[in-house]
Amino acid sequence: MTKSLVLTPNAPAPIGPYSQGAKVSGTLLFTAGQIPLNPKTGIVIGVHIATQTQQALENLKAILEQAGASLESVIKTTVYLKDMNEFSDMNKVYGEFFKNNPPARTTVEVSRLPKDVRIEIEAVAEVLS
Repeated sequence: MTKSLVLTPNAPAPIGPYSQGAKVSGTLLFTAGQIPLNPKTGIVIGVHIATQTQQALENLKAILEQAGASLESVIKTTVYLKDMNEFSDMNKVYGEFFKNNPPARTTVEVSRLPKDVRIEIEAVAEVLS
């Protein structure tokens, strides 16, 4: 197994001992959970779940693209929500990013997320190039 790390300035820099993503044997990509941080300022974007979902997915998309993958090549996501009552609003935005052949998904409610954001999303994707 060969592991290579993924780093892009178009997504927030890691704030701990982890990588934005890791490619395994050049075919699979595992991303770190992405929260709604502006990658340039490190500031949380928005207070509503729709805005935060949009930014988290934009960050995820940037990591995927840096690694040679795309939203279309995502196999599975895990969505961590601070409040499951916001599922419907999150799901509307999520559906805009995964319009065709959406990946498998697990969504769970958690008691707290980094920087007290409302959402965190991670993905497993096939690397296309």
